Order: sequence, then structure tokens, then C-alpha cells
Amino acid sequence: METTQPELTNTYRIETERLVIRCYQPEDAAMMHSSITDSIDHLRPWVPFAREQPRELSWMISTIRSFRGQFDLGQNAVYAIFDKDETEQLGGTGLHNRIGRDAREIGYWINVRHVNQGYATEAVSALIKVAFDIEQLLRLEIRCAPGNLASRRIPERLGFQHELTLKDHFTDLEGKPMDTMVWSLSKRDYEDSPLKAVALRAKDFMGKEIAF
Repeated sequence: METTQPELTNTYRIETERLVIRCYQPEDAAMMHSSITDSIDHLRPWVPFAREQPRELSWMISTIRSFRGQFDLGQNAVYAIFDKDETEQLGGTGLHNRIGRDAREIGYWINVRHVNQGYATEAVSALIKVAFDIEQLLRLEIRCAPGNLASRRIPERLGFQHELTLKDHFTDLEGKPMDTMVWSLSKRDYEDSPLKAVALRAKDFMGKEIAF
């Protein structure tokens, strides 16, 4: 019987002008705990995992172990976003295996103390380049609630197309249904976009720089 091979993610670390975006490590647990706890009220209306917070540090440790295991097995690529010195977690992002082969959904969140500084745009721009130039994907999606204006501005700014809106696809904090917008970017459209020129460095599982 033929089995489908997992789509292993090659890129474990990304360095941009201001950010380090990388796979979680065990020592990140305290920074993750602090960043999420600081941002609970900011994230809870829009980010499902925030509705289960605040959690104790041991939960963060367990979650990081799960993230790393999924990353290594090609099940889900969850990244943390750090400052250049890697002394503070500014947010999180990922290339999530939720929409079929050769395609990923990009998710993102930013610590409430670091919003409106362009970090989400910088991180997502880097992931787009990694997705198409290194991972050789064919399609990316970003999904967000219509009312989440800060999140919605990212795909609008980066040239994604609004394909459809899923009605009553999510619920708000009161349990009322909310819509979800689906934005997409194809590799063909990426090839002709300014995103192709984004500058970054990428490293693999062994810490070796990836040439692309």
C-alpha cells in the first residue's frame, strides 16, 4: 500500500532586518508564557488558543514540546517571533498544514506591547518568501475575521486576493457566530510581486544556511 510522505519543512530559522523567526526551543517557555500572558485581552477576541489562557508555565513547556514534534514530523510549522537578540518574544506565526498539499495557511499574532510597529508585516513577508522560494509551495492563505482590522490589513498590504468569506465560521467571546475571510496568494502571483525582493537569511534543521 502506497503511503503519502509528510511535507517536511526545510526552514527552521529565518533572520530579517529586525526579527528572528524560528522553531520553538525548550528554553523559550518562559518568554512564551510572558508574551501570551501580557496579551490575553488583546488576543482573546480573535485567536482561538488565547481563549484557553492564562495557563501555567508547565502548560507552555508541554505546548512547545508538541510544536517541536509536529515541526520535525512535517505536521505543522509553528514559529516564534523574537527580537534580534532573542531576549523577548514579540509574537508568533506559522506555515500551517491545514489546506492541502503544496499549500499552507499563515497565521500570526503580535504581543500587545509591540503592535503597530510593522512586525507582523515583516514576519509574514519573510514567510511568504520562504514558502515559495525554499519550501516550493504553490499556494498560501491567510484567514481572519472581517472585524479584525489589524489582521486584515496584512493580506491587503501584501497583495493577497480576497477569495471568499465563510459565513458563521467562527464564534465570538459571547458564542455568537462570526464570518471568516479567506485571502490567497499563488506562487505565480508571487513571482511578479515586490515580495520576491524581500531580504532574509534562512537556516535548516542543522543550522546550515539555505541557499536560494
